[in-house]
Formats: sequence, structure tokens, C-alpha cells
Amino acid sequence: MSLPSDFLWGFATAAYQVEGATQQDGRGATIWDTFCAIPGKIADGTDGSVACDSYNRTSEDIALLKRLGATAYRFSLSWARIIPLGGRNDPINQVGIDHYVKFVDDLLEAGIVPFITLLHWDVPDALDKRYGGLLNREEFPLDFEHYARVVFKAIPKCKNWITFNEPWCSSILGYSTGFFAPGRTSNRAKSPVGDSSREPWIVGHNLLVAHGRAVKVYRDEFKATNKGQIGITLNGDYTYPWDPEDPRDVEAANRKIEFAISWFADPIYLGKYPDSMRKQLGDRLPEFTPEELALVHGSNDFYGMNHYTADYVKHGNGNPPPEDYLGDLSTHPYNKHGECIGPETQSFWLRPNPEGFRGLLNWLSKRYNYPAIYVTENGTSIKGENDLKEPEILNDVFRYEYFRDYINAMAKASSEDGVNVKGYMAWSLMDNFEWAEGYETRFGVTYVNYADGQQRKEKYSAKKMKELFDAVIKKD
Repeated sequence: MSLPSDFLWGFATAAYQVEGATQQDGRGATIWDTFCAIPGKIADGTDGSVACDSYNRTSEDIALLKRLGATAYRFSLSWARIIPLGGRNDPINQVGIDHYVKFVDDLLEAGIVPFITLLHWDVPDALDKRYGGLLNREEFPLDFEHYARVVFKAIPKCKNWITFNEPWCSSILGYSTGFFAPGRTSNRAKSPVGDSSREPWIVGHNLLVAHGRAVKVYRDEFKATNKGQIGITLNGDYTYPWDPEDPRDVEAANRKIEFAISWFADPIYLGKYPDSMRKQLGDRLPEFTPEELALVHGSNDFYGMNHYTADYVKHGNGNPPPEDYLGDLSTHPYNKHGECIGPETQSFWLRPNPEGFRGLLNWLSKRYNYPAIYVTENGTSIKGENDLKEPEILNDVFRYEYFRDYINAMAKASSEDGVNVKGYMAWSLMDNFEWAEGYETRFGVTYVNYADGQQRKEKYSAKKMKELFDAVIKKD
């Protein structure tokens, strides 16, 4: 089993999770700053105002990447640092741009290939207040297009661009369950506003159109000169039928992936929403105008894949409630025969299942005609890790074994199944602000001691990563 000789590997982070410095150098507020200020929304009552202080420690972070042998680093920009109020007629903050320009220069000088995500969930709060943010079909795509153009122009040295991280999470967790910012949901115990039956589908549609607009700008105005590539990052679990003998479970297992991934990937690669979604959602799923479809269809130069886990899937009763977003089904850690998908972690939704990674790489490749795939996130939390102290917390053998097994599964998918996988970014470079879970859940290969000046110390998994990739990347 092997990966191609030019395979890129490294680590990933997101601006709000690591940067901190939320009041520094003219940065505007984001929906996550606002959401974190609402009591009860974050498990430990914290926020991203300091996080890992990466905004002020870029040289330290680059030195860490270099020490670990990484050849790539995926990070996101804070839109509100660059255009504090977010809009196409709002002032641009040159200090914010200069910060990212220098960061990219420094990464390249260290021999590390930057992958930039334009938006990793932290929408400028001013846009949310001005016109409803992601709910606005006219304004949001135009403001995002403008922001993208500003950034493409400022950072021509970056050759790898991702428009959005996990639009599923922005749509479902932000506008259906209310678990993520801006926290809209039909559940009035959680939010005074929101319609879980309609809003997530509107948001998903608007994100696709905004993605298409940004890609068109890149291709029309920058690609010929800068010679880069652009795509979107989608998240999804692999699925197995709860009862493989029941055709309804087999169908539901496939439908689960369609509702998570194909919701966004089908319009990009196939030019329409999945039939299973249209059948269940009817007119709640927006229709593309011809102009929108022209922007969206064919708008990926590569497929960005975020993947962590797998589920057993059981079919529903054929009568899903209006707020159902899974596709009339339920997910389970055990199947009909009592077999477990994988061991527990700190994250209720995550159980390691490396064969599922290979399975999903194949599923995507077959459905979308073998696109170039970059694995833009993959990793695990560890049950009880945050309760450990040094040096025990540095000995994350469980995480190392997760990476070992998943990387080997990916190498087999590449060499034995013909999957066109070109890069891999482990989540995450360091422990960080884990959204609604605050700092109680750790995903980092590097331990961050938040109480003692954000000190960074490599864990066992960090030190072994280069060895894992050296073993499977072909030598020229």
C-alpha cells in the first residue's frame, strides 16, 4: 500500500479555534463571539477570545509544523479581521490582510504549502444583524464574492483555496439544532427565533451559490496568473446498514450520506440535488435558478474531505417530522448482531472505524468520477483526556493508533482501489477551542496548557506522524 510521491501531509486548524486576539488590530465581531456570550451555549462557559493565541504566535506555530515534518498546513482566515463589518461596501482592514500575507510568506519560506479556508463558520456578526447573514440569498453570496476577491488579490502566493468548511454544520447545527452559532432553531427552549424545517435548506443553498461565485472570481480573474486550485470542504461519516439483510436499511445507509455530503456535492458534480432529498423535503429544498446552477455545477477543482467516524444506520418509518435532517433514519454504535462500530471517545459522535474511511473514499470516488481528493480534516478526541495531567496527557497512544490505522486505510484506497487522494491534514495541530464543547475536548497532536501561557508540547502522536507518512509515501 502506498501514496503518490508528491503527496502532501500536515495539519489543520481554524481561525476562531486558535487565533484568539478577537479585539486586536481592528478585527470585527463574528457570530461566534456573539454566540459564546450567551449563557449556557458553550459547555464550559468559555469563548475563543484567547484560544491558543496563534494570532500572536505564528512563528511558534510554523516552527512546530517544521519540527513535525509537515509539508502542508490548512488554516482559515478570519473574514472579520479583513473586512470587520463583512460587506462589499464596508472598509477593508489592511492590518488584517498584512497579517495573513506575512503568515503565508513565512510558511512558504519554511517549505510548508498553505491551504487557506476562506470561511470556517465565523461569519462577520454585522452581516447577520444587517440582513440575516447566511439566510439572505441575494446579499450574502455577493458579500462573500467580494471578500474572496480581496483575499485572492492580496495573497497570490497561496495556490490552494477552500471556500467553505463543512456547510452541513453551518446549516444544520446553526439553523436546525441551534447547537452552533447563530443558534437558530424551532426549539423555543433554545432560541426565540428559527424554523428548523426550512432555514437549514435555505442556508445550504446560499452557501453553494456563494461558493460558486467565489470560484468564478478565482477562475476568471486569478487562476491563469496564480496557477492555483479551489474547492469546498464537505464533512460526512461512512455508513453501514444496521441490518445488512434489510434492503430498507441498505437504502437508508446510502441516504444518510446523500443527506450529509451529496446535498452539496451533487449540485457541484452532477448539477442537481439528490432525488432522496427532493422526495422528502419537497419545496422546502430551494430550486436553483439557471444562473445559480451555472455558477455551482462544475465549481470544484478538487474535493475537500473532512471525515472522522462511521455509523450503523436503521431506516425510519416513512413519516419523518418536518425538522428531520438525517433522511428518515437513525444512527447507532451497534448493529443488529451487537457488533460495535468502534471504541468510545470524548466526542459523543465519534468512534474510530478506519475501514469506513476507505469505504467513503471509494463511495465518493465512484459517485463523482474519481476527483482529486484532499483529506482536509481527520482525527480523534480521547475519552477523559482533558482530565489528565502532564506527562500522561502527552502519551496519546490512542490518537497515534487512530492516525496509523486511518492513514493505512487511505494508502490502500490509493494503491489498491484507484482513489485519487493527494493530501491529508490531521485535525488538529494543537488542542483548541472546540466550539460548543469549549476547551473540555481536545483534538490536538500538540498539548496546549491554556492555564500556563498557552504553552505547546508535542504529544506522542505528533512525534510519530512523519514516520507514519514516510512508511507509505512512494520515494521518487
